[in-house]
Amino acid sequence: MATCHSYFQIETFNYEAMVNNTIAFHFVPGFKGENFTKRLRCMEESPIIMDLIKEVMLEDDLIKLGMVLHVYVDTFSHQGFNGMVSKVNAIKNCEAYNIKSLGLFDKTLKILKQLSQNNYEIYFDKIMPAYGHAQALDYPDLPYLEWAYEYDYSDEFNGLYKKIVIDNKDRYQRAFRGVEKLLKNYLLYHPHYRDSAIQFDSIEPLMKSLIYEGHDALRIKNWQNLLIEQRLLDRKDKDLLTYEDDRWLKDAFANYDRKVFENRVVENVRLADNFECSKWYGFYTAAKWYKKRFLEICNKYQLFLPI
Repeated sequence: MATCHSYFQIETFNYEAMVNNTIAFHFVPGFKGENFTKRLRCMEESPIIMDLIKEVMLEDDLIKLGMVLHVYVDTFSHQGFNGMVSKVNAIKNCEAYNIKSLGLFDKTLKILKQLSQNNYEIYFDKIMPAYGHAQALDYPDLPYLEWAYEYDYSDEFNGLYKKIVIDNKDRYQRAFRGVEKLLKNYLLYHPHYRDSAIQFDSIEPLMKSLIYEGHDALRIKNWQNLLIEQRLLDRKDKDLLTYEDDRWLKDAFANYDRKVFENRVVENVRLADNFECSKWYGFYTAAKWYKKRFLEICNKYQLFLPI
């Protein structure tokens, strides 16, 4: 039950994977535009995600809530792109103004760009698919970043390009305040999740950490320190302060092995004794529910995505 995949694995370049994973969980359509691919463009607080939010508010299921909130925030950061391989996502002259850290791939692109702008655009277009925000690299996912790109705004993709400058700080702060409002509403429906021992009146300190300018390691450390300073966590809460992407898998499968479980298909697994109560199984059932409801709500808005 996949919810995401790599832009660079050829087996994921198929319609079913794009609809069920990339579009559904990361680029919820906004229904605006003159053609199908433009109607698939992600849009901030689109009708689909807001309908899903209304449903999840009534369910006593924190994993479902977390899943839908992730998708909700992506409607802010991924807006303007869609989850298909599409001309909508074919951008040019993408540049960041205040990036704090570059990966090896980004550094290689930067060197190529410095050597020759013309060659850069030619080679970049050949190696980077117009899939999701791949041609924008990870720029949409850096909360502090200011960046820009040019996109074809014509209905028929006639090569009429317009430059757009994006301030991620603004987008992320709007998303953060939206999440705050949704969580407060969720606690009204499910007050048993409220921790009366925690006195927390303002999200402003969290907002500052959200848009903190620094490379990934510094940002993580800044968040950890803030959560302790605000007494939301304690230094003893190592499991909560340190992220492990396979923690739920370790608890759910008796024969878990990271190298084996990184494969797309894993055979001969042994379930842990408490498998049905495990958080991984909760995630699996939540993803199954989400995919079903996503397609049904798309149909409600006359956006038909056959699979």
